[in-house]
Amino acid sequence: MAADGAPSAPSFRPRPTRNPISGPLLDKIFARALSALGIVFGLQALPFALNQAPDMQPAWAWVIGIALFGGILTVAVASLTMRGIETAAALVAVAFLVALITWPLAVRDPTVVQPQLPWLWYLVTLGTSAAAVAFSLWVATGYLFLAPIVYGLIRLTPSGGAVDPGRAALDASYSIILGGAVLILITLLRQASEAVDTAQNMAVARYSGAIREHATELERVQVDAIVHDSVLTTFISASRAYGKDEQALAATMARNAMSHLTAAATATPFDDASTSLSAMRDRIAGIIENLGATVQVRAKGLDHHEIPANAAEALYSAAVQAIVNSVQHAGGDDVERWVSVDWAEQGVTVEVGDTGSGFNPDAVASERLGVRVSITERLANAGGEARIHTKTGSGTVISLVWPRAVPRERAVPAQFSEETP
Repeated sequence: MAADGAPSAPSFRPRPTRNPISGPLLDKIFARALSALGIVFGLQALPFALNQAPDMQPAWAWVIGIALFGGILTVAVASLTMRGIETAAALVAVAFLVALITWPLAVRDPTVVQPQLPWLWYLVTLGTSAAAVAFSLWVATGYLFLAPIVYGLIRLTPSGGAVDPGRAALDASYSIILGGAVLILITLLRQASEAVDTAQNMAVARYSGAIREHATELERVQVDAIVHDSVLTTFISASRAYGKDEQALAATMARNAMSHLTAAATATPFDDASTSLSAMRDRIAGIIENLGATVQVRAKGLDHHEIPANAAEALYSAAVQAIVNSVQHAGGDDVERWVSVDWAEQGVTVEVGDTGSGFNPDAVASERLGVRVSITERLANAGGEARIHTKTGSGTVISLVWPRAVPRERAVPAQFSEETP
């Protein structure tokens, strides 16, 4: 019985997603930005530092120059390798603060008013930005106020130009505002990245739990189906095997049961392999030969079509279980039985039918696993759908459809209808 309007399995390549905001990504952005800021401001301050070098103590000029400009180069290298970036930023921040504090002692004659703006002015924002990257929020906040205030006090001294308090306060305020904007931006982005990282970790943990539960459920259904299809059926056949033919059939069923158990131990529920429909039809035909019953096998449109291995296995096992149920319960040799495997654009349909006694699905006991587990749940877990049409005294037709015709949340595992096939 063909499926009505079953959609074909989509085949497409998923579009790559962009990485969300994360802590490591922001650290890289901050490192590269600090490196660019250091190079720009360092190149801006270097001519003024060289111009004021004759008025500075040589030892101080060499030590502070190497520490500051060497620290800027270190930050640039660390931003490329992303190793030791916090250490390099801390070196710049500490070296700049030491340079500020020792500036009055660096000039040759601290009593002479310097006509030029101290070249450290061009690195104030760099120092506060380096502190924001290297230190914690509270330490960086303290540095944000300390460095500009020290610079403002230097501006009041002769070595800093002996400007009026209003000008010194303006310079300090400007540095605090600019550095504060950088610190606030870095803090907000870090908090946002931490929130994203936390949410992502929780989502991954929940998804992992759901995957484990789903895999456990698939394993349970598989084990239940194997136990019913192979083990219990083999035991029942063996207990009733009085003749040689019956004993040979029981032995064949036992070998098949052991092969099923071996295959189940090595298979995974998320295998990406595929199986041709022709091979699945041949497997069904092969198992029918060992049942000792006449079952017609039909096929249409199979060609070279393939489906996922887990779907093929589910269709095969559900079809075999339906055939076994028909042989055991539908009647004797006078009952006509058939299996058809058809491919259409919407998917594959395996139909197992007979003209036997039929049954009442509502009267099947809950502990009987044949229809519920071996057919319905097994196919549903593989993305398919089982449709059972039966009526007492009028035969049974079971249509196994893959993929299912409607979304999983709206699908009914098995549709029972009281109608004549």
